[in-house]
Amino acid sequence: MNGLEITVVLGAAVLAGTVLATRLRVPTPLLLLTLGLLLGLVPELREVELPPDVVLLLFLPVMLFWESLTTSLRAIRRAFRGIVIMSTLMVVATALGVAALAHWMGMPWDAALVLGAAVAPPDATAVAALGRTLPRRHFMILKAESLTNDGTALVVYAVAVGLASGGHYSTLDVTEVVLRSYLGGLLAGAIVAAAGYAIMRSVRDTLSLNLTLLLVPFAAYLLAETFHASGVLAVVVAGLTIAYVSSRISTPASRRQTEWTWPLGSYVLNSALFVLVGLEVQVVVHDAEMDHVARLLATIVVVWAGMLVIRFGFQTLTIMIIRVLDRRPSQRLRRTTFRGRVVTAVAGFRGAVSLAIALSVPATLDDGTPFPGREDIVIMTAGVILLTLLVQGPLLPVVVRWARLPEDTSPAEERRLAERALSEAAGDALEGLVEELGTSPATHERVKREHADHLASVDTLDPDADHALFGEPDDYARLRLALIERKRDALWQLRAEGTVDDEVVREIRTRLDIEELRLTGIEPLE
Repeated sequence: MNGLEITVVLGAAVLAGTVLATRLRVPTPLLLLTLGLLLGLVPELREVELPPDVVLLLFLPVMLFWESLTTSLRAIRRAFRGIVIMSTLMVVATALGVAALAHWMGMPWDAALVLGAAVAPPDATAVAALGRTLPRRHFMILKAESLTNDGTALVVYAVAVGLASGGHYSTLDVTEVVLRSYLGGLLAGAIVAAAGYAIMRSVRDTLSLNLTLLLVPFAAYLLAETFHASGVLAVVVAGLTIAYVSSRISTPASRRQTEWTWPLGSYVLNSALFVLVGLEVQVVVHDAEMDHVARLLATIVVVWAGMLVIRFGFQTLTIMIIRVLDRRPSQRLRRTTFRGRVVTAVAGFRGAVSLAIALSVPATLDDGTPFPGREDIVIMTAGVILLTLLVQGPLLPVVVRWARLPEDTSPAEERRLAERALSEAAGDALEGLVEELGTSPATHERVKREHADHLASVDTLDPDADHALFGEPDDYARLRLALIERKRDALWQLRAEGTVDDEVVREIRTRLDIEELRLTGIEPLE
């Protein structure tokens, strides 16, 4: 089959899986994997091969960049130490633990270590989709961990592939690889983010702004990989940086276009990965003996159970060590309880990143011989992901209720605080703007009345209380637009002070953008 035919088949499978998942009320990734298995029954499709490098270069930058743009920077700052520990040491411990279990079940060490690297990192996209029942603090920390742990997993993966190819790594060699990967990734992400910032400051039209945004993750990944650093970490750093500065250099129209297109692109690529893995699993199983398949299934269950135990045990051990080393009252307040650790262990979903790592394993070694256990790695990675979706997905809400974690009401409180602060800032600026713009008395009274009504409705959080309609008189629109700009300034100030979370900032920013577009009539369509 040619490339166009494969693209159409993949697109049709993604569409069918999305529609059926909604109607059948089952996880979409599960249906997509099933459709991939069914497509593998078609002889022509069994011959489809995706170049390993394409998987990492095409899929990961888009998916990780979008998750980076929507991650809370405040949550990362407040839980920075825990996130660093979980995204580095935890990933290494999981990879080594999984490798030991897989080897115990009969898998060669080289392949077992690659498998460990593939399934070690929880996936940001899967966490975002399935972790919404978590309390907000746990959700934000887990999402931040899931974003930053991929770099560690790929370092382990690179070492494992090098060992399988006959390479030898001393402690000094591994240290050099880790430092180059992390420091190079940080530097590459910062450089590309700075370049993107400079370009976005110099252009104002919607298409140019979003084309720049589209290039950033690929440029960051490419620059890092050119110097053998972590392309994944570079993408995440670039995304977090752009997320912080873009509000001041983008426009309402460009932001609305971003919020419409990026989730779709990320979803399509994420879904296509699940279909491709289902297809590859079916191809491998088609040629395998039943005894071998049975052994793989047993290994999948052992590895999956081991991952849960390792994650819970690592958190428990880490807390015990921190308790001895850090006795500050503020640290005691941040410690996770036993039940909280159970919740975090169950919430460690695996997803598209694990699939991408498994599919990126080269088919052959440098000498042309087949990579040891590549087919088994793909099958077991897909199996582990299936178990996280089928077992941990439905189990998580039950565990959250059992844990009786404190309800997090801070988003609503912060939203009310921000809305009131913005309204007060606009009210303080109203009289000066009326004089500056030469607004008519009638318009002044109208806006003043609307502002008072909105201030009174802040506690109800009515999203439509402050919205205007298309085609308002110029006099009225100018004053409202000036007030919106004052509100944005107040919003950026609240974010800079850490008073409100980035998620709340994005919600209010979107409301202000929509209000401005309704006043100006500008829609981001071209």
